[in-house]
Amino acid sequence: MKKELLVFGANGALGKGVTSALIKKDYDKIFLFDFNIESLPSGNNIEKILIEDLAEEKNVIDAFSKVAFSREKYLFLYSTVGGFAGGNNVWETEAEEFSRMINMNFKSSFFMAKHFAKLVKQSAGGSICFTSAFTGISAEKKKAAYGSAKAALIHLVKTLALEGKEINLTVNAIAPYIIDTPANREWMKDADYENWMKPEEIGELVFSIFSHFHCVTGNVINLTHRFKI
Repeated sequence: MKKELLVFGANGALGKGVTSALIKKDYDKIFLFDFNIESLPSGNNIEKILIEDLAEEKNVIDAFSKVAFSREKYLFLYSTVGGFAGGNNVWETEAEEFSRMINMNFKSSFFMAKHFAKLVKQSAGGSICFTSAFTGISAEKKKAAYGSAKAALIHLVKTLALEGKEINLTVNAIAPYIIDTPANREWMKDADYENWMKPEEIGELVFSIFSHFHCVTGNVINLTHRFKI
């Protein structure tokens, strides 16, 4: 049975690390989706696809039109798509910020889930792993819009995990507290970076989830702390 992998947000700070780990695995074909595909890795089994705003359903439909379904293949999707805004109390949060967080962190994921499920329904089976956040599980001050969107994503994961049993689709999410990216290092210059999750490690974790996709579903894996080994 063939295995094909789709990575959305492959060229972001998290996406680059995840992609560097996943392209070394035994997938027959890998689709890398991003708003900028210039510096994405190349290979005989890699197809790079330029995407537009995924909060617009037509753009998601167009992206998935590049992927063929088949009863002879399993399909896997990992999404890093999302964004952060915070620092304001609820009563200080502008409507634009709220809409942006919902669009980036939930609406785009909902449309990806919807149309990927349609592909899986016509294939042998498959799995999705989304990137949520610890804030979506445990509320933090001044992150209401972001946390609400990530909490909605978690609800989507758990709902689709139940519905996916009908079509051999499993769905999970990771929920990092903080990821070791250049932007986060700039934001917290005096932090202990060894405690932060590394993008490459997340890639290995996602691969492990996909390697056991037939029996792992409906889980949100907290990534709040790491220790050096």
